Amino acid sequence: MTPLPWPTARASHGALATQFGTDRADLMHWALTTGDPLADPVAARIAEGDRNLANALDLGLRGGLAALDAPDRELAALLEDIEQAAAGVDDDLLADGARGFWTMPPAVHVISLSVGSLIRVYASPSIAAVLSGTGRLVDGADARLRETAKWLGEAMLPGALRPGAPGYVATVGVRMLHAKVRHYAAKGGYDAARYGTPINQVDLGRVWMDFTHTSWQAEAALGYALTSHDLDRMYRLWGYIGRLLGIDARLVSGITTHAAAQRVDAMFDAVTGPLTAQSATLAQATIESVSVQLQENINLPVPLGRMLLRHLTHRFHGSARAAELNIPPVLLATPLVSAATALIRARRRRLRGDPDAWTKMTEGNLARLREDLKTLAEDAQYETLG
Repeated sequence: MTPLPWPTARASHGALATQFGTDRADLMHWALTTGDPLADPVAARIAEGDRNLANALDLGLRGGLAALDAPDRELAALLEDIEQAAAGVDDDLLADGARGFWTMPPAVHVISLSVGSLIRVYASPSIAAVLSGTGRLVDGADARLRETAKWLGEAMLPGALRPGAPGYVATVGVRMLHAKVRHYAAKGGYDAARYGTPINQVDLGRVWMDFTHTSWQAEAALGYALTSHDLDRMYRLWGYIGRLLGIDARLVSGITTHAAAQRVDAMFDAVTGPLTAQSATLAQATIESVSVQLQENINLPVPLGRMLLRHLTHRFHGSARAAELNIPPVLLATPLVSAATALIRARRRRLRGDPDAWTKMTEGNLARLREDLKTLAEDAQYETLG
């Protein structure tokens, strides 16, 4: 099959080949012009009103392919791939591979998710263009954040990614939501000639990096660094999550350290292209939304929350990128955040030296996560498979 043209708003094939080699540049060409070959045909039919297929998908996710009588061919291919991915994961990893996530209070994840992960996700001009096409670039920011936090929390619960479990169903639901958005974007005003296929494999790989490498580096910058053991297990668990999300294994498979992630992420970053005004709008809307959430969750006044989040954007992403996003610096916050970070690091070192205290702290964070999930958005978009 003749490959689609290289997207014009991306770094060129030649530039990628010079920096990363011809084979990797060829892989990026495929990734830029490919969505999700297994999920896309199923999502397109559901989007066009096939309720029987939607019901079969729901049943197949919860009960397995074996629960379906005479399954649809395209649905069977999707479920077979998902179940093969699950079969290759050790159950002990599914049981507590996310333990590192539980060593931090949920509020820390809200911060790393928002001004760590999502702001960098939104810096992608192609993703910003897709979101702009929904007509809810700004007023949908709060719902996107809350729904993303709900999915992430559900996926990180013990055993939640076993076949049929809530996190497993939710993660494939996110995959199907991406496929549905891809279907509508292709029919709308999205400019594929400039950016490539909507929510393509480069976009998905970059998002994976932002929920792993970017997020965990942001948490470390706040004093919540993970051990090398926890990082290894978290990366391996997220390798499986990547499969559930429909990310090609050639893009993220085998990554278990920050150094390995950084090498691949540099390639994604090089091919992403310069950010746009839409990216800046999304970043500012995210900060406003999280400022309100911090007031709701920890009684931090919105103006102080806004200042903190602006400062952390500079801290996590660098002042040059923050300036591109029109996020002003907050110099007064630097000594305060640095002092707080030092205290957090010292406390975690002390707790790690007392296994009972560390376990109690971890279990407390996990209990708070479960409680927080009860308050997050009901009927999230990824929960509606039809």
